[in-house]
Amino acid sequence: MSGSLWRHRDFMVLWSGRTLSEVGDAVSLLVIPLLAVTVLDASAVEVGILSATRMVAYVFLSLPAGVWVDRMRKRRVMVLCHLVRAGLVATVAVGAWAGWITMVQLWTVALLSSVCTVLYETAHQSFLPSIVRKDQLLDANGKLATTYSVSQIAGYGVGGALVSVLGVARTAGVDALAYVLNAVSLLLIRGADEPPVVTRRRDFRRELGDGLSFVFRHPVMPRLVAASASFNLFSQMLFALAVLYLVRDLRLSESMVGVVMGLTTLGGIAGGLASTRLARLVGTARIIWVAPLGIGWTVLLVPAAEPGWGPAAYTVGMAGMGMLFAIYNAAVVSYRQRVCPPELLGRMTASVRFVIFGVMPVGALAGGLLGSWLGVRPTLWIAAAGVWASGLLLYFSPLRRWRDLPDEADAPTGGQPTSFPAPHGRSPVDPAGKAIGGVRGA
Repeated sequence: MSGSLWRHRDFMVLWSGRTLSEVGDAVSLLVIPLLAVTVLDASAVEVGILSATRMVAYVFLSLPAGVWVDRMRKRRVMVLCHLVRAGLVATVAVGAWAGWITMVQLWTVALLSSVCTVLYETAHQSFLPSIVRKDQLLDANGKLATTYSVSQIAGYGVGGALVSVLGVARTAGVDALAYVLNAVSLLLIRGADEPPVVTRRRDFRRELGDGLSFVFRHPVMPRLVAASASFNLFSQMLFALAVLYLVRDLRLSESMVGVVMGLTTLGGIAGGLASTRLARLVGTARIIWVAPLGIGWTVLLVPAAEPGWGPAAYTVGMAGMGMLFAIYNAAVVSYRQRVCPPELLGRMTASVRFVIFGVMPVGALAGGLLGSWLGVRPTLWIAAAGVWASGLLLYFSPLRRWRDLPDEADAPTGGQPTSFPAPHGRSPVDPAGKAIGGVRGA
């Protein structure tokens, strides 16, 4: 029997600190695009570039980040990343207050923040298995997914209110403080931050190849990576144009943009709370394709929205996508953490993220370019259809014939119908994460 995480001190500290930083981060994800659209009158292309620069580091740094993180103490990496991000966001607050903010500055801050995000998220997913047991990972990841969605509601709601009361400059400073407090909370964790495994000879290229080899020779992971990449590509087209669409097409005020974006995260809360129970009820393999095809169609309501009743349709559509990603992410991330050897966790995580997050800046930039060329609404139709159709990659695969995913990496590689028992009475399952304006495939 697994112990309750509610009585697990180190996890509760980690969870609380991450919640606080994500509330602040949601404020920033609202304020910075609003700053670009309302103060700097940014175009669709400029907004797309802003979204892309927040994620471009995944293309260039994901693979080496895995090697670096496996060579260092994870908690130390996470603390340093938070402090650097606090300084970066503080420059936005100062620039907005002084009146010399520019798009170049926002792009630069977004780019450097993306470097910190890659290192932090890689370290975090590698750090979690060191403080909770394997049979607690599904519960832990489900709680983290739920918390992310709750934090988005709080962050967007608080951010919209603070913008109305304090203005964008002071509101941007809230995020910097949240990062500092989260860095402090990480230092309160008592559990040992395991030192990296030291080998006689450290060959960077070989260590890099070990992570890639584990992922792409695995019988299950390549199929999950392909689907996650497709989800992220099309969802980022949606997120890149979200604020522009709400302000200029649906004609919402700045404070209402915060309210609507906050409400869209209700789906993520519901999905995070239900992820563990649904995985056990439906099957850990089956839920991975049932969720996208059963819930993903709701995102088609987003481009169908019109002024007046449109905000409700937009909210339902984005909430449906949030529910889908929360259920999918909890299953996929926990599964990766279970089957990967501890010494490879950082490199495995980085190898997966290199692909699935590497497409995100491409999606954001494509959203901006297509929005400028075809128009915002036609681009959203393409993106919404792409999100739903991504589930077909999972349906037309051996996953459709399985009820549960295998616990170890010795599953059959062919497409024969196979049923794998859930290990230890639990279903082996698997970011979030998060992206500008919303959730993303794990």
